Amino acid sequence: MRQKKKSEFLTEVELEFMTELWALGEGSVRDVLAHLAPGRNLAYTSAATILRIMEQKGFVTSDKRNKSLIYKPALRREAYQSKTLRNLSDKLFDGTPASLVARLVDDDGLSEDALEEIRALLDRRLTDYDG
Repeated sequence: MRQKKKSEFLTEVELEFMTELWALGEGSVRDVLAHLAPGRNLAYTSAATILRIMEQKGFVTSDKRNKSLIYKPALRREAYQSKTLRNLSDKLFDGTPASLVARLVDDDGLSEDALEEIRALLDRRLTDYDG
């Protein structure tokens, strides 16, 4: 049997589950299902399969407690965000983070408040870098 290549990134459904686990800290299949969007009708067995696959890929770990598997994120949200942004920068912006930021701030959909917040973050980062 051919072994499946381990993915470095979450699928859209896996990211939905991981987002709930990051918020919960840990949880059973039922816990995750209870926190998904109200209109999301997903069978228990489907959710269990998704979490099992996520564990096989190394995104979550599990421990058995009182006859239930309790899943816990194997990586922090911030670490996954950084990894995903680096990948996006490499693939779409020739590995140039400045190009990624330029595309973001050139977006007409950003409000003046959002742009000011970005400026404040950059100013704070530059101050920390200089200091």
